[in-house]
Amino acid sequence: MDWRFRSLVVAHAVSAYGTYLNLIALSLFSYEVTGTALGVGAVMAVRLLSGVAAGLAAGAVTARVTRRTVMVTTDLAQTLAMVVLALGAQDISPGVLLGAVLVLGAGNTLFNVALRSSVPVLVGQEDRARANGVLVTARSVATVLGFASAAPVIALGGFGVAFAVNGASFVVSAAVVAVLRPRTDSAGSVEQPQCAQSDVAQKAGPSSAGAGELPTGERPESVPVRGGWLGRRVPAPGGWLGRRVPAPGRWLARRVPVQGGRLRRRMPDQGGRLTRRVPVRGGRLARRVAGVAGPLLGLIALRGLDALASASHNVALPLAANAAEPSEPALFMTRFWSAWAVGTLLAHQVLKRRPHGTTWGERAFAAGTCAMSLCFVAAFTGLPAPALMVAALAAGFADGWTEIVYTSRLQAAPDRQRDRLFGLSATAEQSGFALGTITAAAALETLPALAVVGAFHGAAVCGAVALLLTVRKRHTRKATNRSSTDAEEGEGTHGASTGAGRLPGS
Repeated sequence: MDWRFRSLVVAHAVSAYGTYLNLIALSLFSYEVTGTALGVGAVMAVRLLSGVAAGLAAGAVTARVTRRTVMVTTDLAQTLAMVVLALGAQDISPGVLLGAVLVLGAGNTLFNVALRSSVPVLVGQEDRARANGVLVTARSVATVLGFASAAPVIALGGFGVAFAVNGASFVVSAAVVAVLRPRTDSAGSVEQPQCAQSDVAQKAGPSSAGAGELPTGERPESVPVRGGWLGRRVPAPGGWLGRRVPAPGRWLARRVPVQGGRLRRRMPDQGGRLTRRVPVRGGRLARRVAGVAGPLLGLIALRGLDALASASHNVALPLAANAAEPSEPALFMTRFWSAWAVGTLLAHQVLKRRPHGTTWGERAFAAGTCAMSLCFVAAFTGLPAPALMVAALAAGFADGWTEIVYTSRLQAAPDRQRDRLFGLSATAEQSGFALGTITAAAALETLPALAVVGAFHGAAVCGAVALLLTVRKRHTRKATNRSSTDAEEGEGTHGASTGAGRLPGS
């Protein structure tokens, strides 16, 4: 990891500090503006729902502009929103507040999708787990500092100063990305204008190797790929696939092989232009998940359950703090989250010492989710202070472990599929956290904190066990199929060898 990536991590940590400071400031400010708990809930709902919508659109956005452009643009948009809030802190309308919150929710989601998707390009596939650990550690420290400094900043300068600090943190992040100009996209992964594509086709020249090569002097056919019609050929078993074929009035749609055996078709729309369509049922969401492997969808679903469970302990922790230390609940929460942050730091230190090339997947993520849920449940059982700190540290270790493993697993996908995966992940996380916040808050009105946190994290444990069983069944089936194939090949080889062998005396 070079100095450019480390500078980007520092800038992201500064931005995260302002974001977590703003979470407390914005909640209190929303109550001051609306005057009701329902108004605070509406502001939170707008922020979460805008993040859900941005997650669904993230893949389409990053397919048309570079991830670096997305990061700079979203930081500047959030800076503008914070400037509006800072200038109107004394007198602002609920409509303006909701508009600013809408920008903050969507901007934060798009930035995180672009950043996570670009990590393999920034540091390489081999170092992505270590890079994710650095990002998780920086974010954990920023979380604790943001929460701890929110009260003093608001007390000294009011909401306007808190919003200004958050806006300045976005400026720092945008400036670092704009000045360093890190390489965030693989070559040819962003859609190019038609004229640029023609230039590429003319400069590329005929292909020089491989079966199915066109005769000398014959112009290479165009191949439909994401980002437009590029003037190059794609080799595949059986010849050159995906060529455009002229037909009366328009180009015929051709089938293009994609990962998983599913076929995408290019279909002409009413205007005559060719657009990519995925033949699946279920509407827009089903089309977005088409082509994503089953285990990855299982990971994302479990991530959503994890977010739902995390909402329960976030909502219940202030109640536990007031019950444990009525005179200093803020100090209780600061100690708890500080121990949690130390745990995430330890997880990074452990994972970065793994043997070179070792990776973890669904099983490691599911096991970490189980451990994290059990530790958070233990934290609400009335443990003494030292034991509580140990439980918080263990929960942070499991939380950091799952974050690094999960992010690294999704980053192993092809370049442009990563944007769609992280977009779906952001949608699942935001939706799970929103649902968990609402249901946990309602349940805490009648049930003790331990029962609510236990039920929510129990659901996450059940989801993790289901994923483990599914992965085990999948691996067993693959091993069985491989054994059957090897046996059949062995029999075929033996028979061929016997028949072709030399007869005695020949």
